[in-house]
Amino acid sequence: MDQVKVKRALVSVTDKAGVVEFCRVLAEEFGVEIVSTGGTAKALEDGGVPVRPIDDLTGFPEMMDGRVKTLHPKVHGGLLARRSVPEHMAAAEEHGIGMIDMVVVNLYAFEATIAREGVSEQEAIENIDIGGPSMLRSAAKNFESVCVVTDPSSYELVLAEMRANDGATLAATRRAFAVEVFHTTSHYDNTIWQYLSGYGDTLFPEEVRLRLFKQQELRYGENPHQKAAFYAFADAAPGTLAMAEQLQGKELSYNNILDTDGAWTAVREFTESPACVIIKHANPCGSAVDADITTAYQKAWACDPISAFGGIIALNRTVPASVIEAVLANEQFVEVIIAPDYEPAALELLKQKENVRVLKTGADLRPTGGHYESRAVEGGMLIQQTDSVTEDPATFKVASKRQPTDNEMAQLLFAWRVAKSVKSNAILLAKDFAGVGVGAGQMNRVDAARIAVLKAEGRTEGAVCASDAFMPFPDSLEVCAEAGVTAVIQPGGSVRDEEVLEKADELGVAVVFTGHRHFRH
Repeated sequence: MDQVKVKRALVSVTDKAGVVEFCRVLAEEFGVEIVSTGGTAKALEDGGVPVRPIDDLTGFPEMMDGRVKTLHPKVHGGLLARRSVPEHMAAAEEHGIGMIDMVVVNLYAFEATIAREGVSEQEAIENIDIGGPSMLRSAAKNFESVCVVTDPSSYELVLAEMRANDGATLAATRRAFAVEVFHTTSHYDNTIWQYLSGYGDTLFPEEVRLRLFKQQELRYGENPHQKAAFYAFADAAPGTLAMAEQLQGKELSYNNILDTDGAWTAVREFTESPACVIIKHANPCGSAVDADITTAYQKAWACDPISAFGGIIALNRTVPASVIEAVLANEQFVEVIIAPDYEPAALELLKQKENVRVLKTGADLRPTGGHYESRAVEGGMLIQQTDSVTEDPATFKVASKRQPTDNEMAQLLFAWRVAKSVKSNAILLAKDFAGVGVGAGQMNRVDAARIAVLKAEGRTEGAVCASDAFMPFPDSLEVCAEAGVTAVIQPGGSVRDEEVLEKADELGVAVVFTGHRHFRH
Protein backbone atom coordinates (compact mmCIF):
# COMPACT_ATOMS: atom_id res chain seq x y z
CA MET A 1 0.00 0.00 0.00
CA ASP A 2 1.79 3.10 -1.24
CA GLN A 3 -0.45 5.90 0.01
CA VAL A 4 -1.97 5.95 3.50
CA LYS A 5 -4.23 8.85 4.39
CA VAL A 6 -3.65 10.21 7.87
CA LYS A 7 -6.86 10.39 9.88
CA ARG A 8 -5.56 10.01 13.43
CA ALA A 9 -2.18 10.92 14.91
CA LEU A 10 -0.86 10.08 18.36
CA VAL A 11 1.51 12.80 19.58
CA SER A 12 3.75 12.56 22.68
CA VAL A 13 7.06 14.40 22.58
CA THR A 14 9.81 15.48 24.94
CA ASP A 15 11.25 17.92 22.40
CA LYS A 16 8.30 20.22 21.76
CA ALA A 17 10.01 22.39 19.14
CA GLY A 18 7.55 23.01 16.32
CA VAL A 19 5.00 20.46 17.52
CA VAL A 20 2.18 22.95 18.08
CA GLU A 21 2.53 24.37 14.58
CA PHE A 22 2.81 20.89 13.08
CA CYS A 23 -0.29 19.58 14.80
CA ARG A 24 -2.25 22.73 14.01
CA VAL A 25 -1.68 22.12 10.29
CA LEU A 26 -2.56 18.42 10.66
CA ALA A 27 -5.83 19.33 12.37
CA GLU A 28 -6.87 22.40 10.39
CA GLU A 29 -5.61 21.58 6.91
CA PHE A 30 -6.07 17.80 6.84
CA GLY A 31 -8.73 17.18 9.50
CA VAL A 32 -6.49 14.82 11.45
CA GLU A 33 -7.66 13.85 14.95
CA ILE A 34 -4.84 14.55 17.42
CA VAL A 35 -4.54 12.20 20.40
CA SER A 36 -1.98 13.27 22.99
CA THR A 37 -0.58 12.71 26.48
CA GLY A 38 0.38 14.74 29.54
CA GLY A 39 2.61 17.74 28.91
CA THR A 40 2.31 17.47 25.14
CA ALA A 41 -1.50 17.61 25.31
CA LYS A 42 -1.31 20.72 27.51
CA ALA A 43 1.12 22.42 25.13
CA LEU A 44 -1.21 21.70 22.20
CA GLU A 45 -4.28 22.90 24.09
CA ASP A 46 -2.46 26.08 25.12
CA GLY A 47 -1.59 26.56 21.46
CA GLY A 48 -5.23 26.30 20.42
CA VAL A 49 -4.96 22.84 18.81
CA PRO A 50 -7.95 20.55 19.46
CA VAL A 51 -6.70 17.48 21.37
CA ARG A 52 -8.22 14.19 22.43
CA PRO A 53 -6.62 13.04 25.71
CA ILE A 54 -5.06 9.58 25.69
CA ASP A 55 -7.28 8.41 28.55
CA ASP A 56 -10.34 9.22 26.45
CA LEU A 57 -9.01 6.90 23.76
CA THR A 58 -8.04 4.05 26.10
CA GLY A 59 -10.74 4.40 28.74
CA PHE A 60 -8.02 4.28 31.40
CA PRO A 61 -6.44 7.22 33.23
CA GLU A 62 -2.75 7.96 33.14
CA MET A 63 -1.40 6.43 36.35
CA MET A 64 1.68 5.67 38.45
CA ASP A 65 3.22 9.11 37.92
CA GLY A 66 2.80 8.78 34.17
CA ARG A 67 4.60 5.44 33.97
CA VAL A 68 1.45 3.90 32.47
CA LYS A 69 -0.51 5.84 29.89
CA THR A 70 0.02 4.44 26.37
CA LEU A 71 0.65 0.77 27.19
CA HIS A 72 -2.83 -0.29 26.12
CA PRO A 73 -4.38 -2.47 23.36
CA LYS A 74 -6.31 0.50 22.00
CA VAL A 75 -2.98 2.16 21.32
CA HIS A 76 -0.88 -0.76 20.16
CA GLY A 77 -3.76 -2.52 18.44
CA GLY A 78 -4.36 0.68 16.47
CA LEU A 79 -0.69 0.76 15.52
CA LEU A 80 0.01 -2.91 14.83
CA ALA A 81 -3.17 -3.96 13.01
CA ARG A 82 -2.41 -4.83 9.40
CA ARG A 83 -5.05 -3.07 7.33
CA SER A 84 -4.75 -5.64 4.55
CA VAL A 85 -5.50 -8.63 6.82
CA PRO A 86 -9.26 -9.12 7.35
CA GLU A 87 -8.76 -11.02 10.62
CA HIS A 88 -6.81 -8.08 12.09
CA MET A 89 -9.49 -5.58 11.12
CA ALA A 90 -12.26 -7.82 12.44
CA ALA A 91 -10.50 -8.14 15.79
CA ALA A 92 -10.06 -4.38 15.95
CA GLU A 93 -13.73 -3.79 15.25
CA GLU A 94 -14.80 -6.40 17.82
CA HIS A 95 -12.76 -4.71 20.55
CA GLY A 96 -13.45 -1.13 19.56
CA ILE A 97 -9.88 -0.40 18.44
CA GLY A 98 -9.54 2.52 16.05
CA MET A 99 -6.60 2.82 13.66
CA ILE A 100 -3.73 5.23 14.31
CA ASP A 101 -2.08 6.37 11.08
CA MET A 102 0.71 8.52 12.45
CA VAL A 103 2.85 8.50 15.59
CA VAL A 104 4.81 11.63 16.54
CA VAL A 105 7.09 10.66 19.42
CA ASN A 106 10.53 11.50 20.73
CA LEU A 107 11.94 10.02 23.88
CA TYR A 108 12.68 11.12 27.42
CA ALA A 109 16.07 12.82 27.45
CA PHE A 110 17.96 10.01 29.18
CA GLU A 111 21.39 10.99 27.82
CA ALA A 112 20.96 14.62 28.85
CA THR A 113 19.83 13.48 32.30
CA ILE A 114 22.83 11.28 33.03
CA ALA A 115 25.17 13.96 31.66
CA ARG A 116 24.13 16.33 34.46
CA GLU A 117 26.58 16.54 37.33
CA GLY A 118 25.35 14.87 40.49
CA VAL A 119 22.34 13.15 38.94
CA SER A 120 21.08 10.27 41.08
CA GLU A 121 20.40 6.79 39.79
CA GLN A 122 16.71 7.21 40.67
CA GLU A 123 16.50 10.37 38.54
CA ALA A 124 18.15 8.48 35.68
CA ILE A 125 15.73 5.55 36.02
CA GLU A 126 12.70 7.86 35.95
CA ASN A 127 13.99 9.17 32.62
CA ILE A 128 13.99 5.73 31.02
CA ASP A 129 11.18 5.96 28.50
CA ILE A 130 8.97 2.86 28.21
CA GLY A 131 5.83 3.94 26.41
CA GLY A 132 7.71 6.02 23.85
CA PRO A 133 9.98 3.26 22.53
CA SER A 134 7.04 0.83 22.60
CA MET A 135 4.92 3.10 20.41
CA LEU A 136 7.85 3.83 18.11
CA ARG A 137 8.60 0.15 17.63
CA SER A 138 4.95 -0.79 17.06
CA ALA A 139 4.52 1.97 14.50
CA ALA A 140 7.84 1.21 12.81
CA LYS A 141 7.07 -2.50 12.58
CA ASN A 142 3.84 -1.63 10.78
CA PHE A 143 5.32 1.01 8.48
CA GLU A 144 3.18 -0.47 5.71
CA SER A 145 0.29 1.45 7.29
CA VAL A 146 1.72 3.85 9.88
CA CYS A 147 3.98 6.89 9.52
CA VAL A 148 6.25 7.39 12.53
CA VAL A 149 7.96 10.76 13.04
CA THR A 150 10.72 11.16 15.64
CA ASP A 151 12.59 14.28 14.54
CA PRO A 152 11.06 17.79 14.55
CA SER A 153 13.18 18.60 11.49
CA SER A 154 10.98 16.16 9.53
CA TYR A 155 7.71 18.01 10.17
CA GLU A 156 7.89 20.18 7.06
CA LEU A 157 8.82 17.21 4.88
CA VAL A 158 5.77 15.27 6.15
CA LEU A 159 3.41 18.19 5.59
CA ALA A 160 4.76 18.77 2.07
CA GLU A 161 4.24 15.11 1.22
CA MET A 162 0.68 15.16 2.60
CA ARG A 163 -0.13 18.31 0.62
CA ALA A 164 1.13 16.66 -2.55
CA ASN A 165 -0.85 13.46 -1.94
CA ASP A 166 -4.24 14.55 -0.64
CA GLY A 167 -3.35 14.05 3.02
CA ALA A 168 -1.50 10.74 2.54
CA THR A 169 2.04 9.61 3.29
CA LEU A 170 4.09 7.49 0.89
CA ALA A 171 5.52 4.02 1.47
CA ALA A 172 9.14 5.06 0.84
CA THR A 173 8.92 7.80 3.46
CA ARG A 174 7.25 5.54 6.01
CA ARG A 175 9.93 2.91 5.52
CA ALA A 176 12.77 5.42 5.84
CA PHE A 177 11.27 6.80 9.05
CA ALA A 178 10.87 3.25 10.41
CA VAL A 179 14.55 2.54 9.81
CA GLU A 180 15.41 5.72 11.72
CA VAL A 181 13.22 4.55 14.62
CA PHE A 182 15.16 1.33 15.10
CA HIS A 183 18.40 3.28 14.83
CA THR A 184 17.11 5.62 17.57
CA THR A 185 15.79 2.95 19.92
CA SER A 186 18.86 0.74 19.58
CA HIS A 187 21.10 3.64 20.61
CA TYR A 188 18.70 4.61 23.40
CA ASP A 189 18.67 1.09 24.86
CA ASN A 190 22.43 0.81 24.49
CA THR A 191 22.92 4.05 26.44
CA ILE A 192 20.71 2.76 29.26
CA TRP A 193 22.59 -0.56 29.31
CA GLN A 194 25.92 1.21 29.50
CA TYR A 195 24.76 3.44 32.35
CA LEU A 196 23.21 0.72 34.49
CA SER A 197 26.02 -1.77 33.88
CA GLY A 198 28.72 0.71 34.88
CA TYR A 199 30.18 0.36 31.39
CA GLY A 200 32.42 3.42 31.73
CA ASP A 201 33.74 2.35 35.13
CA THR A 202 35.81 -0.49 33.66
CA LEU A 203 38.77 0.16 31.41
CA PHE A 204 38.22 -3.01 29.40
CA PRO A 205 34.63 -4.29 29.83
CA GLU A 206 33.62 -7.77 28.70
CA GLU A 207 31.75 -6.32 25.73
CA VAL A 208 32.61 -3.19 23.78
CA ARG A 209 30.20 -1.38 21.49
CA LEU A 210 31.70 1.26 19.25
CA ARG A 211 29.46 3.93 17.74
CA LEU A 212 30.93 5.57 14.67
CA PHE A 213 29.65 8.15 12.22
CA LYS A 214 30.89 8.29 8.64
CA GLN A 215 32.75 11.52 8.00
CA GLN A 216 33.49 10.84 4.35
CA GLU A 217 34.06 8.16 1.78
CA LEU A 218 37.65 8.25 0.64
CA ARG A 219 38.85 8.04 -2.94
CA TYR A 220 40.66 4.83 -1.99
CA GLY A 221 42.60 3.25 0.86
CA GLU A 222 46.33 2.79 1.23
CA ASN A 223 46.39 1.78 -2.44
CA PRO A 224 44.06 2.65 -5.35
CA HIS A 225 42.51 -0.82 -5.48
CA GLN A 226 41.34 -0.62 -1.84
CA LYS A 227 38.04 1.08 -0.95
CA ALA A 228 37.97 3.09 2.28
CA ALA A 229 36.00 5.51 4.44
CA PHE A 230 36.73 7.70 7.47
CA TYR A 231 34.56 7.37 10.58
CA ALA A 232 34.50 9.42 13.78
CA PHE A 233 33.63 8.04 17.20
CA ALA A 234 30.35 9.37 18.56
CA ASP A 235 32.20 10.66 21.61
CA ALA A 236 35.11 12.20 19.69
CA ALA A 237 36.33 15.18 21.70
CA PRO A 238 37.04 18.71 20.48
CA GLY A 239 40.65 19.17 19.49
CA THR A 240 40.99 15.70 17.96
CA LEU A 241 41.66 15.02 14.30
CA ALA A 242 38.18 13.56 13.79
CA MET A 243 36.64 16.88 14.90
CA ALA A 244 38.98 19.14 12.92
CA GLU A 245 37.52 21.58 10.40
CA GLN A 246 38.98 21.53 6.89
CA LEU A 247 39.38 25.12 5.73
CA GLN A 248 40.69 24.47 2.23
CA GLY A 249 42.23 21.88 -0.07
CA LYS A 250 41.42 18.56 -1.67
CA GLU A 251 39.71 15.77 0.20
CA LEU A 252 41.87 13.95 2.71
CA SER A 253 43.08 10.54 1.59
CA TYR A 254 43.43 7.42 3.75
CA ASN A 255 47.18 7.92 4.04
CA ASN A 256 46.75 11.66 4.69
CA ILE A 257 44.53 10.86 7.68
CA LEU A 258 46.94 8.30 9.12
CA ASP A 259 49.92 10.62 8.75
CA THR A 260 48.03 13.65 10.02
CA ASP A 261 46.96 11.72 13.10
CA GLY A 262 50.60 10.83 13.73
CA ALA A 263 51.69 14.44 13.29
CA TRP A 264 48.94 15.88 15.48
CA THR A 265 49.62 13.30 18.19
CA ALA A 266 53.37 14.01 18.13
CA VAL A 267 53.15 17.81 18.27
CA ARG A 268 50.78 17.68 21.24
CA GLU A 269 53.52 16.18 23.38
CA PHE A 270 54.73 19.79 23.62
CA THR A 271 51.73 21.74 24.89
CA GLU A 272 53.95 24.02 27.01
CA SER A 273 56.15 25.22 24.09
CA PRO A 274 55.62 26.21 20.45
CA ALA A 275 56.43 23.10 18.42
CA CYS A 276 56.40 21.78 14.88
CA VAL A 277 56.47 18.17 13.72
CA ILE A 278 56.66 17.13 10.07
CA ILE A 279 55.52 13.58 9.33
CA LYS A 280 56.32 11.52 6.26
CA HIS A 281 55.05 7.95 5.99
CA ALA A 282 54.04 7.87 9.66
CA ASN A 283 57.45 8.99 10.97
CA PRO A 284 58.62 12.41 12.17
CA CYS A 285 61.24 13.47 9.64
CA GLY A 286 61.29 16.90 11.26
CA SER A 287 60.69 18.01 14.84
CA ALA A 288 61.54 21.08 16.89
CA VAL A 289 60.48 23.37 19.70
CA ASP A 290 61.32 27.05 20.03
CA ALA A 291 59.98 30.15 21.70
CA ASP A 292 58.88 31.26 18.21
CA ILE A 293 56.58 28.98 16.17
CA THR A 294 58.10 30.10 12.85
CA THR A 295 61.60 29.24 14.06
CA ALA A 296 60.27 25.88 15.26
CA TYR A 297 59.01 25.19 11.74
CA GLN A 298 62.34 26.21 10.15
CA LYS A 299 64.28 23.96 12.53
CA ALA A 300 61.93 21.03 11.86
CA TRP A 301 62.23 21.57 8.10
CA ALA A 302 66.03 21.69 8.31
CA CYS A 303 66.15 18.22 9.89
CA ASP A 304 65.46 16.47 6.58
CA PRO A 305 64.16 18.72 3.76
CA ILE A 306 64.16 15.86 1.26
CA SER A 307 61.86 13.68 3.37
CA ALA A 308 59.72 16.66 4.38
CA PHE A 309 58.77 17.15 0.73
CA GLY A 310 55.19 15.93 0.48
CA GLY A 311 54.90 15.71 4.25
CA ILE A 312 52.33 16.66 6.87
CA ILE A 313 53.05 19.76 8.98
CA ALA A 314 51.61 19.93 12.50
CA LEU A 315 51.95 23.06 14.62
CA ASN A 316 50.66 23.46 18.16
CA ARG A 317 50.07 27.21 18.06
CA THR A 318 48.00 29.59 15.94
CA VAL A 319 49.79 29.83 12.61
CA PRO A 320 50.99 33.34 11.67
CA ALA A 321 51.69 34.48 8.12
CA SER A 322 55.44 34.14 8.77
CA VAL A 323 55.14 30.34 8.95
CA ILE A 324 53.41 30.14 5.58
CA GLU A 325 55.93 32.60 4.11
CA ALA A 326 58.69 30.25 5.29
CA VAL A 327 56.92 27.20 3.78
CA LEU A 328 56.59 29.03 0.46
CA ALA A 329 60.21 30.24 0.56
CA ASN A 330 61.37 26.67 1.17
CA GLU A 331 59.28 25.57 -1.81
CA GLN A 332 58.05 22.73 0.38
CA PHE A 333 55.33 20.63 -1.19
CA VAL A 334 52.85 20.04 1.64
CA GLU A 335 49.98 17.57 1.73
CA VAL A 336 48.36 18.74 4.99
CA ILE A 337 48.82 21.49 7.57
CA ILE A 338 47.10 20.99 10.92
CA ALA A 339 47.04 23.54 13.74
CA PRO A 340 44.69 24.96 16.38
CA ASP A 341 44.01 28.07 14.27
CA TYR A 342 45.40 30.41 11.61
CA GLU A 343 45.78 34.16 11.37
CA PRO A 344 43.76 35.60 8.44
CA ALA A 345 46.96 36.63 6.65
CA ALA A 346 48.23 33.04 6.85
CA LEU A 347 45.03 31.71 5.28
CA GLU A 348 45.28 34.33 2.55
CA LEU A 349 48.82 33.15 1.70
CA LEU A 350 47.70 29.52 1.71
CA LYS A 351 45.30 30.29 -1.13
CA GLN A 352 48.39 30.26 -3.35
CA LYS A 353 48.48 26.50 -2.66
CA GLU A 354 44.81 25.70 -3.11
CA ASN A 355 45.33 21.93 -3.03
CA VAL A 356 46.98 21.99 0.42
CA ARG A 357 44.59 20.54 2.94
CA VAL A 358 44.35 23.00 5.82
CA LEU A 359 42.88 21.66 9.07
CA LYS A 360 41.85 23.70 12.10
CA THR A 361 41.35 21.82 15.37
CA GLY A 362 40.27 24.71 17.58
CA ALA A 363 41.79 26.24 20.68
CA ASP A 364 41.43 23.11 22.84
CA LEU A 365 45.00 21.77 22.56
CA ARG A 366 44.45 18.44 24.26
CA PRO A 367 47.61 16.80 25.63
CA THR A 368 48.37 13.40 24.14
CA GLY A 369 47.00 10.49 26.13
CA GLY A 370 44.09 9.97 28.46
CA HIS A 371 42.06 8.23 25.77
CA TYR A 372 42.07 4.93 23.94
CA GLU A 373 43.11 3.80 20.50
CA SER A 374 42.05 0.78 18.50
CA ARG A 375 43.47 -1.22 15.62
CA ALA A 376 41.67 -3.90 13.69
CA VAL A 377 43.26 -7.29 13.07
CA GLU A 378 41.79 -10.16 11.11
CA GLY A 379 38.74 -11.29 13.05
CA GLY A 380 39.12 -8.85 15.93
CA MET A 381 40.32 -5.60 17.35
CA LEU A 382 43.04 -4.43 19.70
CA ILE A 383 42.19 -1.62 22.13
CA GLN A 384 44.68 0.13 24.36
CA GLN A 385 45.20 3.35 26.22
CA THR A 386 46.79 6.05 24.12
CA ASP A 387 50.54 6.29 24.70
CA SER A 388 52.05 9.55 25.85
CA VAL A 389 55.25 10.61 27.56
CA THR A 390 53.73 11.27 30.97
CA GLU A 391 56.47 9.89 33.20
CA ASP A 392 58.07 12.26 35.69
CA PRO A 393 61.72 13.07 34.83
CA ALA A 394 62.39 13.18 38.58
CA THR A 395 61.96 9.38 38.54
CA PHE A 396 64.60 8.90 35.83
CA LYS A 397 67.90 7.35 36.81
CA VAL A 398 71.30 8.50 35.65
CA ALA A 399 72.86 5.07 35.10
CA SER A 400 76.28 6.16 33.82
CA LYS A 401 79.19 7.52 35.82
CA ARG A 402 79.00 10.84 34.03
CA GLN A 403 76.03 13.02 34.87
CA PRO A 404 74.39 14.77 31.91
CA THR A 405 74.73 18.55 31.90
CA ASP A 406 71.58 20.62 32.37
CA ASN A 407 71.53 21.37 28.66
CA GLU A 408 72.01 17.71 27.75
CA MET A 409 69.16 16.74 30.07
CA ALA A 410 66.83 19.28 28.49
CA GLN A 411 67.78 18.01 25.02
CA LEU A 412 67.26 14.39 26.14
CA LEU A 413 63.76 15.16 27.39
CA PHE A 414 62.91 16.74 24.04
CA ALA A 415 64.31 13.77 22.13
CA TRP A 416 62.47 11.33 24.41
CA ARG A 417 59.12 12.89 23.55
CA VAL A 418 59.78 12.82 19.83
CA ALA A 419 61.11 9.25 19.82
CA LYS A 420 57.72 8.03 21.06
CA SER A 421 56.28 8.91 17.64
CA VAL A 422 58.99 7.14 15.63
CA LYS A 423 58.23 3.63 14.40
CA SER A 424 60.13 0.92 16.29
CA ASN A 425 62.95 0.21 16.40
CA ALA A 426 63.47 3.94 16.89
CA ILE A 427 66.58 6.07 17.32
CA LEU A 428 66.17 9.86 17.41
CA LEU A 429 69.18 12.20 17.41
CA ALA A 430 68.53 15.76 18.57
CA LYS A 431 70.46 18.99 18.89
CA ASP A 432 69.36 22.51 19.82
CA PHE A 433 65.82 21.20 20.49
CA ALA A 434 65.40 19.83 17.00
CA GLY A 435 65.60 16.40 15.50
CA VAL A 436 68.66 16.01 13.32
CA GLY A 437 68.60 12.30 12.50
CA VAL A 438 65.94 9.58 12.62
CA GLY A 439 66.32 5.82 12.34
CA ALA A 440 62.83 4.33 12.10
CA GLY A 441 61.16 0.97 11.70
CA GLN A 442 64.29 -1.16 11.58
CA MET A 443 64.46 -4.83 12.49
CA ASN A 444 67.46 -4.21 14.73
CA ARG A 445 68.47 -1.21 16.79
CA VAL A 446 72.04 -0.85 15.56
CA ASP A 447 70.80 -0.36 12.00
CA ALA A 448 68.37 2.27 13.29
CA ALA A 449 71.35 4.03 14.91
CA ARG A 450 73.40 3.86 11.71
CA ILE A 451 70.53 5.30 9.68
CA ALA A 452 69.94 8.10 12.21
CA VAL A 453 73.62 9.08 12.02
CA LEU A 454 73.53 8.91 8.22
CA LYS A 455 70.40 11.09 8.06
CA ALA A 456 71.98 13.65 10.42
CA GLU A 457 74.56 14.44 7.73
CA GLY A 458 77.37 15.57 10.03
CA ARG A 459 75.22 17.40 12.59
CA THR A 460 75.83 14.84 15.36
CA GLU A 461 78.71 16.49 17.22
CA GLY A 462 77.30 17.30 20.67
CA ALA A 463 73.92 15.79 19.85
CA VAL A 464 71.88 13.54 22.15
CA CYS A 465 70.15 10.25 21.40
CA ALA A 466 66.77 8.80 22.40
CA SER A 467 66.06 5.09 21.99
CA ASP A 468 62.40 4.05 22.33
CA ALA A 469 63.38 0.72 23.96
CA PHE A 470 66.50 -0.51 25.70
CA MET A 471 69.76 -0.95 23.82
CA PRO A 472 70.30 -4.72 23.90
CA PHE A 473 74.00 -4.46 23.03
CA PRO A 474 76.67 -1.76 23.26
CA ASP A 475 76.84 -1.52 19.45
CA SER A 476 74.00 1.06 19.08
CA LEU A 477 75.60 3.30 21.67
CA GLU A 478 79.02 2.94 20.01
CA VAL A 479 77.63 4.01 16.63
CA CYS A 480 76.10 7.13 18.17
CA ALA A 481 79.15 7.97 20.32
CA GLU A 482 81.53 7.64 17.37
CA ALA A 483 79.38 10.22 15.57
CA GLY A 484 79.73 12.69 18.46
CA VAL A 485 76.64 11.96 20.55
CA THR A 486 77.31 12.84 24.18
CA ALA A 487 74.21 11.59 26.01
CA VAL A 488 71.60 8.86 25.61
CA ILE A 489 68.12 8.40 27.04
CA GLN A 490 66.53 4.94 27.00
CA PRO A 491 64.25 2.76 29.15
CA GLY A 492 66.94 0.43 30.45
CA GLY A 493 66.04 -3.09 31.51
CA SER A 494 68.22 -5.17 29.20
CA VAL A 495 70.04 -8.18 30.63
CA ARG A 496 73.12 -6.54 29.10
CA ASP A 497 72.62 -3.11 30.64
CA GLU A 498 75.95 -3.43 32.46
CA GLU A 499 77.79 -4.06 29.18
CA VAL A 500 76.14 -1.02 27.63
CA LEU A 501 76.96 1.14 30.64
CA GLU A 502 80.59 -0.04 30.71
CA LYS A 503 80.93 1.08 27.09
CA ALA A 504 79.21 4.39 27.89
CA ASP A 505 81.59 5.05 30.76
CA GLU A 506 84.55 4.13 28.57
CA LEU A 507 83.37 6.62 25.93
CA GLY A 508 82.30 9.32 28.39
CA VAL A 509 78.64 9.19 27.33
CA ALA A 510 75.96 10.06 29.89
CA VAL A 511 73.09 7.53 30.01
CA VAL A 512 69.67 8.16 31.51
CA PHE A 513 67.23 5.31 32.20
CA THR A 514 63.52 6.24 32.14
CA GLY A 515 62.06 2.88 33.16
CA HIS A 516 59.42 3.28 30.44
CA ARG A 517 59.29 2.00 26.88
CA HIS A 518 57.52 3.71 23.96
CA PHE A 519 57.30 1.17 21.15
CA ARG A 520 55.24 2.23 18.15
CA HIS A 521 54.45 -0.60 15.77
